[in-house]
Amino acid sequence: MLEPVSGQIAALLLAALRLGPVLAFAPPFTLVRMPMVVRAVLVLALAAAMPPITADTPLPVQAAELVVAGLRELGVGIALALALQIAFAMIAVAGRALDIQAAFGLAFIIDPKTGAQTPLIGALFTYGAAAVFFTTGGPLDLVRMLALSYRQVPLGSLGTPVEIGSLLAFLAATSVAALGLVGLAMTLLFVVDLVVALSSRTMPQMNVLVLGFQAKAIVTLLVLPATIGLASAGIARILRLAIEAMLSLAPHHG
Repeated sequence: MLEPVSGQIAALLLAALRLGPVLAFAPPFTLVRMPMVVRAVLVLALAAAMPPITADTPLPVQAAELVVAGLRELGVGIALALALQIAFAMIAVAGRALDIQAAFGLAFIIDPKTGAQTPLIGALFTYGAAAVFFTTGGPLDLVRMLALSYRQVPLGSLGTPVEIGSLLAFLAATSVAALGLVGLAMTLLFVVDLVVALSSRTMPQMNVLVLGFQAKAIVTLLVLPATIGLASAGIARILRLAIEAMLSLAPHHG
């Protein structure tokens, strides 16, 4: 027969299970190489530093009840991590759209973290978003929001699933903001396409495909530094929306 677990150990384990998905599977933490042991110690340290939360129901101390409560906490943690996943995914999609518009669709680089091939400009925007997150107080805001989640859904309790409207509203807001990051650059590249297309009407012998690739590559390299610089404010806004949306995407205490 399984022995009961003390209340303090149960609270620590449940708190760590909620924090685990955010620190282990959500950007920007997945972009940084870190040994799993160090990551686990960081999760346990943050869980131990969380303020004491009063719950309507006592924490489970029996092993079987602790497993069920742990699965609930994992679900809450995955819901919290979803906000950051969506935000960084939308930023990467915006960079990928600029890759395709700039005729860099076939250019890939090797991600040093995963070893996978990633789009050129998309990778720049993704790592730029990580830099903005760490330099604008993102970790502190994230920890504050995680601490508030223990008040919204106390440890060991079963929350009410979030309405789909909150998720759709967050997706819409981040999509519009992400496309705004590359709107100016894509407009300039569209103008280049128009100029090349009009030139082909007056000079049919010109190789439009080769000229278009070269012209758009040059324009992209010229406007990319300014685009990334101007996009930093938009990226900070998207990350702010993600952190603020974490509690709305997580289950609510009924």
